[in-house]
Amino acid sequence: MIIGVLALQGAFIEHIKMLRRIGVEAVEVRLPYQLDRLDGLIIPGGESTTIGKLATEYGLIEPLRRFARAKPTWGTCAGMIFLAKDIGIDEQPILGAMDITVDRNAFGRQIDSFETDLEISGLTGAPYHAVFIRAPVVTAADSAVDVLARLDDGRIVAVRQGRLLATAFHPELTDDLRLHSVFCDIVKRTGLSPGRE
Repeated sequence: MIIGVLALQGAFIEHIKMLRRIGVEAVEVRLPYQLDRLDGLIIPGGESTTIGKLATEYGLIEPLRRFARAKPTWGTCAGMIFLAKDIGIDEQPILGAMDITVDRNAFGRQIDSFETDLEISGLTGAPYHAVFIRAPVVTAADSAVDVLARLDDGRIVAVRQGRLLATAFHPELTDDLRLHSVFCDIVKRTGLSPGRE
């Protein structure tokens, strides 16, 4: 299994370290041809407008759209925004892969960042300690989208649609490997190239 992490901006190194801790080959992705050998892709947190601009400059928007339509893809924080079909503005490039509407900066400025424990559907064990940094939330989801986690106020912060996963928080900034393991399981079930184990 080979999982790529989009390495244009944001917390891509941290995702790579998490994947390697669970024994998965992880590679940085900056150019379209680097998508060809991947079984799955993580789009990390960072600044969604910057990621969109850089993806456009590197000719990655259409290749990423094609990839997300065919292979397992996980967006965290800014990556959730990038995967959404609707973010409320037209000028920012997005992939439009998931049937969700996202409020890009639902919690305000950096100073309003916070941490909280979440009950996440499909995760066993203790509640998941989630780190939210200028985080988005899902404000609407199609019936094809499974809601995996909500805040206490009901706002949606984790969703899955088939082989696509999106979280409003930063799993790579914790020591908890469970969500990375869940994504790897999605890849094993739906995305492995022929001959891969």
